[in-house]
Formats: sequence, C-alpha cells, structure tokens
Amino acid sequence: MVIHNVMEEVVKGIITDQLDHLHLSCKCERCQEDILALSLNKVTPRYIVNDSREPLVKAKYMIDRQEQANIVTVVAQAAALVSANKRCSNIQ
Repeated sequence: MVIHNVMEEVVKGIITDQLDHLHLSCKCERCQEDILALSLNKVTPRYIVNDSREPLVKAKYMIDRQEQANIVTVVAQAAALVSANKRCSNIQ
C-alpha cells in the first residue's frame, strides 16, 4: 500500500509559484527543501491511498482562498527562517 501526503504537492506548488516573492537570500534546492520541510511540519497533512483522489484534495485548497492564504503565510514564515539560518553551501 502506498500512502501519499497530498499537502506535499500543494506546498511545493506554492513555493514554486511564490519563489520570487519570498525574498530569499538563497534559492538553492537545499534551501527550498528546508522551506518545504518546515512548512509541512506546520500544515495539516492530507493522506490518500488512491491517487485518483489527489485532484479532489488539491482542488479544495485552490478553491478555499483562506486556506490557501494560510499556507502561503506558513511558507513565508518558513522562508524567513531558512533565509536567516541557511544550512546550504552558499553561506556567506
């Protein structure tokens, strides 16, 4: 049985869409992964076992503006934390 957290795809999409607006000191893959991990620890997971349900769960977050704004806020907070405490090789 394969269990998948749909929120991982939702948060990845928001990070990708908002990357230029997050004011990151570094946009490397490691920093983006750190933002993703921190964000996923703060949002409620949505697990599915049937991949055909994924579009339905994703659609919920595209329709619900408040929930989308909440996730963007979580991502922005994670981005600020990662920018202030980089763990990548681009530390200056």
